[in-house]
Amino acid sequence: QVRLVESGGGLVQPGGSLRLSCAASGIIFSIYAMDWYRQAPGKERELVATITSGGTTNYADSVKGRFAISRDSAKNTAYLQMNSLKPEDTAVYYCKFTVGTGVGSAFPSQDYWGRGTQVTVSS
Repeated sequence: QVRLVESGGGLVQPGGSLRLSCAASGIIFSIYAMDWYRQAPGKERELVATITSGGTTNYADSVKGRFAISRDSAKNTAYLQMNSLKPEDTAVYYCKFTVGTGVGSAFPSQDYWGRGTQVTVSS
């Protein structure tokens, strides 16, 4: 079983910055992708950013130019640097890793989710 733990959330004023971290533990042979999602009250969960094992990144239009996803493969950790934060960024942020736990057909890749960390942007 793979466990993901997010950290770094909190309360910040509009225009401020936060950096979220997501660290994975468990039996991990490879991580194919690391993703950040968010879910605001009353809204559906949305994909914010993703980074592949090859380093390719993608962002939601709403955060492009303000957020940056990165990884530390040696630490099995993903980061989300959030700058120029807006009240509409307020949400619970979740990380999701697509993980391979072994070699061969007996060990297909699986998605694992963190429990989430609250980000609140308010004056």
